[in-house]
Amino acid sequence: MKRTSYHHGALRDALLAACLRLIETEGLAAVSLRRVAREAGVSTAAPYHHFPDRAALLATLSTQGFQLLGEQLAAARADAATPMAALTALADTYVRFSREQPAYFRLMFRPELSQPDKHPDAMAAGDAAFAVLADAIAECVRAGTLPTDKADTLAVMFWGLGHGLASLWLDGQLEKRAGQFGATASDLVDDVMRTFAALIEPSAPPLT
Repeated sequence: MKRTSYHHGALRDALLAACLRLIETEGLAAVSLRRVAREAGVSTAAPYHHFPDRAALLATLSTQGFQLLGEQLAAARADAATPMAALTALADTYVRFSREQPAYFRLMFRPELSQPDKHPDAMAAGDAAFAVLADAIAECVRAGTLPTDKADTLAVMFWGLGHGLASLWLDGQLEKRAGQFGATASDLVDDVMRTFAALIEPSAPPLT
């Protein structure tokens, strides 16, 4: 049955929620404006009032995902006791986000949505989320715990490590490997990030 009670703003939100549900349950390939309309219980013409095409719908969701991730990263950094602890907290938050928001995570890094000329809002939101990590690295540099000339490199290294762990966990591979080590995936992620932080911190004692 078609729903006709959505007002203008609510229709947009309903379409975005329906699209997210489709990605979660059936994958990105299932998404079309017609299918999203059916999932939301509206006419097939309704999505076009807000989104000219499928890419625009997905880019809007990607923007939302990065905004949500950025908020969570900022909160994790603010709660950390030290600059280096903030880096570990950011990595933990990034990995947890992928577990709690798998539809967003699978969508946000799609190459077709990472084109600033076509989807500037998504790119800006992604840059803002990355800036939380970059600022945390800069704080470590100011505190003397990380080398000044490697700040940009270390930001990408932390991002790459966190993203790799998140992807492995989301795909079920990390839990499998953790089980072979007699650990949980969560404990393994924590140990990996703390080990990495200790290795790159000049003043850190040797690992034992």
